[in-house]
Amino acid sequence: MSRALIGIDRSGSFRVYLTATTDIVNEAMKIHRTSPTASAALGRVLTGAGLMSIQLKEPDDRLTVIFKGDGPAGSITACGYGDGRIKGYIANPSADLPQRGDGKLDVGGLVGRGELSVVRDAGLKEPYSGTVSLVSGEIAEDLTAYYYISEQRSTSIALGVKVARDMTARAAGGMFIQMMPGAEERCIDELEALLKNADPITTTVEKAVLRAGVRGDDAVLEEMKEDIFGGLPEEYSVTTAEMRDIKLECDCSRERTERALIALGEKTLTQLIEEDGGAELSCRFCNAVYRFDRDELCSLRAEAGKKGRK
Repeated sequence: MSRALIGIDRSGSFRVYLTATTDIVNEAMKIHRTSPTASAALGRVLTGAGLMSIQLKEPDDRLTVIFKGDGPAGSITACGYGDGRIKGYIANPSADLPQRGDGKLDVGGLVGRGELSVVRDAGLKEPYSGTVSLVSGEIAEDLTAYYYISEQRSTSIALGVKVARDMTARAAGGMFIQMMPGAEERCIDELEALLKNADPITTTVEKAVLRAGVRGDDAVLEEMKEDIFGGLPEEYSVTTAEMRDIKLECDCSRERTERALIALGEKTLTQLIEEDGGAELSCRFCNAVYRFDRDELCSLRAEAGKKGRK
């Protein structure tokens, strides 16, 4: 589990969301056995989805972020809920590329060109959906473009994952800065100047962890906030409004898998029974495997028949 800080500046010109997701990214790397570049790509998407999910209004509100490029990664999908639960997967977790000329992982090359789609489901008849072309495949730039084009919101986003030689995430984190209606022009100028010379978000996470010591995750976030925004004039200083949890948690279950099989209908279930004598379904988000023998499939087929006759 990770923590996220939500803050607002004293003038009410901008809101900030900060998180350090090193633990979450390491957990996802273990589940999906990702290569270094795939780890960075999936970690950035999960971190971005986590910060987006805590902006939802209700705990059960859901968003889905899908990066669909023509690079070797294939698609990258992450889902988040209003209570901070997130899950995600990359289609080709073993895909990898050589480092770029500047020594950084080539996430943009791994993702390639394509589209970013964001679907928000607040339990209404139709979920809200927006799609934009990928700007770079580097994730943060693409999400920034999505907010500007699809939602007309001025947002600055930083996402990063530093992968160590031992194939673990040494540091991971993210930041969203969203300008508020009526933001002061001077504040915008001050922010732009500040961010122009800011450290990479992973460097900020590493420094904050060292300074926070044993004081815990909330202290790390406060150190990150000070490191990034401490140079602003007093009237634009950031005050912490709330701390939230972000956790990697899949909501798959055997019961949900049974419902999915029943939804296939009698004909398909009969085919599975006669040809395979059973079924094995795995969750792409957490790799959990659910197995059903012949008798169980026959029972589900009977249930499907009842539903079909209603």
